[in-house]
Amino acid sequence: MFLMTTANNQPDAAALCEMLQAARERTLVYANALQPAQWLGPYLPTVNPPLWELGHLAWFQEHWCLRYRPDGSLAESMLQGADALYNSAIVPHAQRWKLPLPTMNLTLTYLRDVFDTVHQRITSEGATAHMSYFAQLTAFHEEMHNEAFDYTAQTLVYPSQKIVKKQILAVSPCKEDAPIDGGRFMLGAHADGSFVFDNEKWAHDVFVQPYKMARTAVTNAEFAAFVDDAGYTRRELWGEDGWQWRAAADVTVPLYWKKQDGHWFMRRHDQWLALDAKAAVIHVNWFEAEAWCNWARRRLPTESEWELAAATAPGNIAQKRRYPWGDVPPTAAHANLYGVAAGTVDVNAFAEGDSAWGVRQLFGNAWEWTADWFKPYPGFVRDPYKEYSEPWFGNHKVLRGGCYTTRASLLRNTWRNFYTPDRRDVLAGFRTCALD
Repeated sequence: MFLMTTANNQPDAAALCEMLQAARERTLVYANALQPAQWLGPYLPTVNPPLWELGHLAWFQEHWCLRYRPDGSLAESMLQGADALYNSAIVPHAQRWKLPLPTMNLTLTYLRDVFDTVHQRITSEGATAHMSYFAQLTAFHEEMHNEAFDYTAQTLVYPSQKIVKKQILAVSPCKEDAPIDGGRFMLGAHADGSFVFDNEKWAHDVFVQPYKMARTAVTNAEFAAFVDDAGYTRRELWGEDGWQWRAAADVTVPLYWKKQDGHWFMRRHDQWLALDAKAAVIHVNWFEAEAWCNWARRRLPTESEWELAAATAPGNIAQKRRYPWGDVPPTAAHANLYGVAAGTVDVNAFAEGDSAWGVRQLFGNAWEWTADWFKPYPGFVRDPYKEYSEPWFGNHKVLRGGCYTTRASLLRNTWRNFYTPDRRDVLAGFRTCALD
């Protein structure tokens, strides 16, 4: 998706409508494939009931685009009692299965009515500063939930509804480590008028020592070698918190893996497939990544190191790019993002998306764990959607780069994703750096 922007680096009205439409089409593919028994599904602490989540998307878009006023007050919702049903800040997770939710037909009507009203307002009023910000916020929010729909379907063993284009991927060798110069570097987003989340604000000076980063992410074959070498049962490879998690959860292999007749298989939604040796490993948590690094005598990159490798070029780390390959918006040639492939692919593919340092697939395939805890940047000020970042500072780890279900329009080199270090259901893998 290529966004036309105005002089202040904001999408114009047509682009805003296109972003909202693209997100909604993806939502409806998921919603329309659900069977009645799947509308609520089983209670799990890592997923939402689909019926609730669909209503939450409508509520969120209505809340920010139609009800929220500049003084912080709210207009009435078009759905009576909507706040008590769908405001995730006040509705406990476990209660979402027990609420008197509208039927699926009424939920889809609520989604449509809110969308149509927002579209009409943008068409008639144009891309005002208020609507531009909140339309982008709700489009990105919906796209993130669509990514969650994918791993929810994976968790619950539902068939995949992902629409992909058939593509033959060219691969070229991409081995060893990329040596990356250190120096003073501006971590975070610059205030150029583009939409960014509050946790990206603002670019601030950090110092990075010279380092060497793996040109590619860790593959299934590389991770399988760790498993076959008794990596899950060797206490010396695990940190204290990681070992406590592993022992309590009784984990001995990656999530969705099994070995049969000497060969590894991985479940993809409702199918067991032979493990693709050269594809990026996925569904491993931060603790597993840390243990693998200890086994391989490597380490996870800091988020400063990750962003420096993605956003700068040799000899000029003061000048930052929007994407690893430059400032041209992502295409299917740059990265394995939504619409390209139905899972992780060969880590040697997508050479066109290499960073200036020669690091491949910093975008796409799998979200990449970094060493750092998710914390605010200096001078942090929360945005109106105050629940997005602030509640999670200090207890989540930072991930970078997107995955194969991430919409390309969401990403930029400064984007920070975040999950607790025990999460294996999410679409995360990792790459490494050489030890100092």
